[in-house]
Amino acid sequence: MKLALCYTIVSAENKMLLDSAKKRGAELERIVDGEALLAITDNGKKEYGAILQRSVSYSRSQALTYYFEKQGALMMNSYDAARICGDKMLTSLELAKAGVPTPRTYVALTPETARQAAEKLGFPLVMKPTTGSWARMVHKINDRDALDAALESREEMGSPSQKVYYLQEHVDKPGRDIRAFVVGNEVIAAIYRHSTEKSGWITNTGRGGTASKCEVTPELRELSLKAVSFLDEGIYGVDLMESANGMVVHEVNHTTEFRNSSPVTGVDIGDKMIEYFISRAKR
Repeated sequence: MKLALCYTIVSAENKMLLDSAKKRGAELERIVDGEALLAITDNGKKEYGAILQRSVSYSRSQALTYYFEKQGALMMNSYDAARICGDKMLTSLELAKAGVPTPRTYVALTPETARQAAEKLGFPLVMKPTTGSWARMVHKINDRDALDAALESREEMGSPSQKVYYLQEHVDKPGRDIRAFVVGNEVIAAIYRHSTEKSGWITNTGRGGTASKCEVTPELRELSLKAVSFLDEGIYGVDLMESANGMVVHEVNHTTEFRNSSPVTGVDIGDKMIEYFISRAKR
């Protein structure tokens, strides 16, 4: 069975995954998403048994994942899982439907209805694009003037996706949030992501936030597993916040980063992922 790693660039995480696979005696073929040529009408031969999908581009990831699933490959994570996780509106809908505590959220399709959502949520609130990573274009909106300015800016953008307004209550978290790593049916590790002077109110480590170890308590384990219960079994990063009423889940990542998390948790997260990936491929 041919195993492969699909990626955009050889990031620190992808190098760790390739190294871990080699140590386990498994050679992962490399699929660079930007170099892929998909034979749509001549798509008869199964090329790979299982592929670990790590593409940074959501659109490339979706195209490649769907293509190889139709060939019969095990994709980790699956097309359906990536479709939901990659769209914040879909994720919030599924979390709410599954009874997972999550921040109050509205989606509006015009500036007028976005203002109505803001009246329901109150200020401050958070406005995000429905797709994207690294907290890009995630804005804390403190008042009506700031909302009007953000809406005007988004309306002038060319992308239709920027005109889908995802508005969420602002959770007064204690200067940190939590990322839990779910591999199969196990929560293997968790970190606190702390905001810093560089990152401002945002805690994302890719934007200057810092990481420290978070103990995987029974409550955190139960909530993290519930947050992925509506997804195909796979590898996920669950993002949670500590609110006045307890922990809430605000996002689930289908290609979670981990290079800043392994050193502080003492868990070789990449190796755990590879171990699970190979075991699923053999199944």
